[in-house]
Amino acid sequence: MAEDKNNIPAVRHTPPVWLALLLFAAVLVAYWPSIRGGMLWDDDAHITRPALQSVQGLWRIWFDIGATQQYYPLLHSAFWLEHHFWGDSTTGYRLLNVVLHATASCLFALILSQLSIRGVWLGAFLFALHPVGVESVAWISEQKNTLSTVFYLLAMLLYLQNDEETNSGSSRLTQKYFIAMSLFVAAILTKSVTATLPAALLVIVWWSRGKLSWERDVVPLAPWFAVSIGAGLVTAWVERRYIGAMGSDFSLSLIERCLIAGRAIIFYLGKLLWPLNLIFIYPKWTVSARVWWQYLYPTAVIALMVSAWLVRRRARGPLAALLLFTGSLFPALGFFNVYPFVYSFVADHFQYLASLAFFGWIAAVAHGRWQTPIGIAAIGVLGTLTWFQSAMYRNSETLYRATIVRNPDCWMAYNNLGFVISGEGRVSEAGALYQQALKIKPDYAEAHNNLGAAFYSEGRIPDAIEHFEYALHVRPTYPDALNNLGNALLSANRLQEAMTHFEQALRLKPDYAEAKLNLGTALYKANRVSQAVTNFTEAIRLNPNYAEAYDALGVVSYSSGQLADAKTQFEKAVRLKPNYVPARRDLAEALWESGQPDEAISQLEAVLRLSPQDAEALTGLAKLYSARGRFPEAASRYEELLRLNPNDATAHHELALVLESLKRPQDAFAHFQEAIRLRPDYADAHYNLGLLLVSAGRRSDAITEFKIVLRYNPNHAETHDALGAVLYESGRFAEAVAEFTETLRIKPDLAGVRDNLELARRAAGITR
Repeated sequence: MAEDKNNIPAVRHTPPVWLALLLFAAVLVAYWPSIRGGMLWDDDAHITRPALQSVQGLWRIWFDIGATQQYYPLLHSAFWLEHHFWGDSTTGYRLLNVVLHATASCLFALILSQLSIRGVWLGAFLFALHPVGVESVAWISEQKNTLSTVFYLLAMLLYLQNDEETNSGSSRLTQKYFIAMSLFVAAILTKSVTATLPAALLVIVWWSRGKLSWERDVVPLAPWFAVSIGAGLVTAWVERRYIGAMGSDFSLSLIERCLIAGRAIIFYLGKLLWPLNLIFIYPKWTVSARVWWQYLYPTAVIALMVSAWLVRRRARGPLAALLLFTGSLFPALGFFNVYPFVYSFVADHFQYLASLAFFGWIAAVAHGRWQTPIGIAAIGVLGTLTWFQSAMYRNSETLYRATIVRNPDCWMAYNNLGFVISGEGRVSEAGALYQQALKIKPDYAEAHNNLGAAFYSEGRIPDAIEHFEYALHVRPTYPDALNNLGNALLSANRLQEAMTHFEQALRLKPDYAEAKLNLGTALYKANRVSQAVTNFTEAIRLNPNYAEAYDALGVVSYSSGQLADAKTQFEKAVRLKPNYVPARRDLAEALWESGQPDEAISQLEAVLRLSPQDAEALTGLAKLYSARGRFPEAASRYEELLRLNPNDATAHHELALVLESLKRPQDAFAHFQEAIRLRPDYADAHYNLGLLLVSAGRRSDAITEFKIVLRYNPNHAETHDALGAVLYESGRFAEAVAEFTETLRIKPDLAGVRDNLELARRAAGITR
């Protein structure tokens, strides 16, 4: 803040609009690399989930604590409204954050002007373009910072205006006062760190007048302090109850918390003065009351405070700035448990609000002829650093890789990076990252859970179960691990155990739509169809856009012969999630059964565009092409299938049949033989090879193949018939009679067999 106001002439005027427009443009340019970026950590928990997108969901945001990640109902109402404008498109959220940040910077300029501080726009531009702000502006989740700061500064501006406009003899409770208080409540409902505002206002009033009056200054803010205390208590409870800010990571003594606070204050000041090597997750300090040098940080803070106190009569600015800075930081200094302390005791977004005090003090003291050139140079350098820093926030992979480079022991970054690339199908690479996270932190439940999921997707079910169980050993109340373990047990056909774990997950997290779906799948496998349908329906209620649940309902309808309903459910699944391959495959099957082969082909072709190596789609498409007489296309699909798996005996057999239709008997012969080599007991292949040999005039070889078929399947009527025919043509009439007779015993109505039997009897000289 400024030096003693008695020595500063009042310089109060409306800031020029062109500077505000320039500031908006500068902020837009500085943050441009991040504006079209993707979702980052926790963004999916802030962009409104499907279960909360309705009007009922809006009610839950306000009155169902736990429905959102943190109880910031105004923030999540804003996200709810934004989602109705631009859905899941991240550009809208990121651009709004930039606009809010620029708006906060302009409001900061108005407050500096209200306080008659000279360097109004210097302070505003420093705040707008300092790279420490990037984490708050380029990260969608931190709209809680940008939006709450706008409310905070509006409340501050109106309160200060009201304070100036009402003298000691008039009522302070004007319309402007109540609007300011309403904005303060809005700020708290967006992020509770803004609860520091009434204390900040007292500091500013003291700096401005040099004294505080109980009646004029403290009493009007008493309701504000009451709101602040209530908000603080609620936030602390939510952090413990719903977010998990408890346990060994938070077992800190009061001395250790003081050591953290002192070091954090120095750290944050250092990053404001020298904003290099900014990291998304900073290394977590090892705090110990037995290490002497760690006391240097709180000692330095105390020294700064004492020095500022000693000079307060000549200059109140330094003390006011320090009080505002440390007071705004206080909720994040370690005295209260906040979940991010699991990863690090400091974060750039923790000092977004507090940095205003620092920039306000710079604006107050940096006046004179040197202010403009040095200020412009500083703003230019900071803007450039912000441009480069914001590029790190383009997407999760870029951010986590940059974090690992700057903080190689950041186990969370390894785990989260693994999760991101696993979603892109790079499962093996993801597994290596999870293992690296576990090398650094062996008891990291999330990494064990994710590594288990990687093993599960690779079909390594026992390994997956081992890691899911270890995750639950570390954290018994971990819904995701319970759900994943249930899935692994389901794959191992351990249905009852799987259902038990799904039910445990749902007890911990009743609105867990995925666990509802998985429980339904287990119930369906256990032939408890009505209960399965109930769970699938409940999953859809929790998540109306849950394509997988619609697909599951379709499978139930299809298996019960309700083709029309099955098609409807599969079509809903495809409409909601066009890249969901299982639903397209299921829809294709239902369309084929409904007599719509061309539509079925269209669905399977779409599957192959999404997943060119999908074996089920290749097989289904080949069969459909073959059934439609499109033999060249059928052959092409079977050949693709065999390139993927040369040891697929069924594909060799089916391709051989198609090649017969294409009049390529030699190629068909080769594929029949390969099918038999791969599966010697493949009766159909022996049978069809026998027919091909008959057509080639190789009766003896055909007889051998037919006899092999009957060795595996003595009651195969068609083989007895074919064998009888080739024996007849070979002049072995008595044997032919025996085969035709056996054919009629097995299948009395098989066409033409009685006539063939009569011919064979005559040829053999057998009379009735």
